[in-house]
Amino acid sequence: MKHVFLGLGSNVGDREAYLNEALSFLGDHKHIRINCVSSIYETEPWGKADQSPFLNQVVEIETQCDPQKLILTCQKIEKDLGGAKRERWGPRRIDIDLLLYGDQIIDEENLQVPHLRLSERLFVLIPLCEVASGVTIPGLDLTVRNVLEKCLDRGSVKLYKKAESSCLRRI
Repeated sequence: MKHVFLGLGSNVGDREAYLNEALSFLGDHKHIRINCVSSIYETEPWGKADQSPFLNQVVEIETQCDPQKLILTCQKIEKDLGGAKRERWGPRRIDIDLLLYGDQIIDEENLQVPHLRLSERLFVLIPLCEVASGVTIPGLDLTVRNVLEKCLDRGSVKLYKKAESSCLRRI
C-alpha cells in the first residue's frame, strides 16, 4: 500500500457537494482507503483570475493502484462528475490532482509527481500541511510545513469548513 495525497478543487455549481461526491467515489474504490481529509478552504483562482472562487481540500489515501492506474481513476471520477478538464486552470466541477505518491518522483508525459506547482500554491500547501505537515516532499528534501513557510504565493485562502473528524492516521 502506498500513501498518496490528492488535491481536490471545485468552482462550478454546488462546489462542496462535488468535493463530497469525489470523496465518495474515492472511498468506494476497492483499492483505495481514505485515511484523512483536510478542512475545506475557499481560494481565489490561480492562473486564470476571471472565474469563481474555488473550494479546495486535500485527502490522504492508501492505495494498491500504481500511479498510472490511480491517475486514470481520478480522471474517470472527474469525467463522471462532469469535471473533465477543458481549459488549463479554467472553471470545473471537480479537479483531482495527484500531489504526492509515497516517496516517489515521477516524470512521465501525463504525470509529474510531486505535482509540478505544489510548492508555489498556498491553496494546496495549506490543506496539505493540515494533514501531512511532517511529510518530506521528494526531490525538495523539505517537509510540507517547510515548503509552506517558504511559499511566495499570496493568494487568498480562507477556511470554509473545518474538517469534521480527526485523521485515522498521521504520517
